[in-house]
Amino acid sequence: MSAKKTYILDTNVLLSDPNSIFSFEEHDIVIPMVVLEELDRHKSRPDEVGRHAREVTRMLDSMREKGSLETGVPLKDGATLRVMQHKHSDASKMPAGMQADKPDNLIISFAFGMSHAILVSKDINVRVKCDSLGVKCEDYRKMRIADDPQKFYRGVEVIEVPEECVSSFYEHGKINVPEDSLNGRKLYPNQIVVIKNTVDGQTTKSAITKCINPGQPLVAVAKFEQIFGLKPRNKEQAFSLDLLMDDKIKLLTLVGPSGTGKTLLALAAALEQLKGLGDPSRAKYDKLVVTRPVQPVGKDIGFLPGSLEEKMEPWIAPIRDNLNFLFDARRNKPKKQHSDTPSRGHANNDDFYLQLMQDRGLIEIEAITFIRGRSIPNALLVIDEAQNLSMHELKTIITRAGDGTKIVLTGDIEQIDNIHVDVFTNGLSYAVEKFKNYDISGHVTLLKGERSALATLASQIL
Repeated sequence: MSAKKTYILDTNVLLSDPNSIFSFEEHDIVIPMVVLEELDRHKSRPDEVGRHAREVTRMLDSMREKGSLETGVPLKDGATLRVMQHKHSDASKMPAGMQADKPDNLIISFAFGMSHAILVSKDINVRVKCDSLGVKCEDYRKMRIADDPQKFYRGVEVIEVPEECVSSFYEHGKINVPEDSLNGRKLYPNQIVVIKNTVDGQTTKSAITKCINPGQPLVAVAKFEQIFGLKPRNKEQAFSLDLLMDDKIKLLTLVGPSGTGKTLLALAAALEQLKGLGDPSRAKYDKLVVTRPVQPVGKDIGFLPGSLEEKMEPWIAPIRDNLNFLFDARRNKPKKQHSDTPSRGHANNDDFYLQLMQDRGLIEIEAITFIRGRSIPNALLVIDEAQNLSMHELKTIITRAGDGTKIVLTGDIEQIDNIHVDVFTNGLSYAVEKFKNYDISGHVTLLKGERSALATLASQIL
């Protein structure tokens, strides 16, 4: 057993994981009084941060029955939890340039006064300050799904096989991969597998296959020339359509930079499979529900006036743009001629068909805030910008799925606007890694931008 340590928890740790108090095994936990003040300030918030603040406060109140928070409440494995006043800090030794009344600095000062303790904080700036002051400080790593984003599951594997294996696949439509070709690598359910034979570094034969379940033969990937007027432009988009059109897959994650077609592909496949709208032979779902987190990019513009629909319009405008594009493509509508003065009436006509579908109940577009408490059966639920969700929010949403419902998560883990999650702790990354072993899920990482040459270049160099 390692030597017993004392950890001081920053407010952001408790707000991200209310159960973090129980995550340090036999080591003692200290919560500074200033952290309780910050929890009190956050508890009235209507979002997940506010719920976590209230949960931590209730948890600490229940612990009072087990002992004194001042002297220490027993936890598992011999650990104790204490809530301590700021008298243990040594503010006189703090640099003069640091604001004495700033909560972060008060917590650092508290840790400075407990030289044997380790401050745990998710705030990078706090950790930098601690290091410059000689205060022991660590990141809270329990919620990390991985330590290296390069090792995230990609959904596609490339395997070198003998030439006869590729030939056999084309002849029989399936193939068992030789064990020595895997080199210890593990295949996952619904994973796309590119098999190829190489000679002197040059590919001589190759084929695109899919692993339905590990241990079973690889099979061919379904090919779709077009879905609701949309044609796949690269192999990753073709992979995505195969999984989008497979009703045995109940959760699909599509990850990639902006412009790779994640959302457009998901919406096209959803419209194609809607009863009363798409191809009758492919009709599977009663309605399409599209949602996204209400998360601003850059500085927020504050409260918006008007009705609920008017307030939501800026958030759902990108979804409307994609749906209108697909309806135009399906009807082979000619592109509008350029005009220096856009016609307001013409714009309204573009939205008419989409509004009709909404009035008929075939399509619902709403903020993710209103998903909580619902049960959504026999629908295709597309969650856009899922990288801005925490794992708790994602769990709440996925558990809304009723019988016959399929959920598609789209997003770019390199473009996170939610300050409370990062590339390792956001809900989309969690879904990719946690569901990869289950045959009701699938994943594709899209790589090539198709929006425009400028958008693709910007995503690479900016």
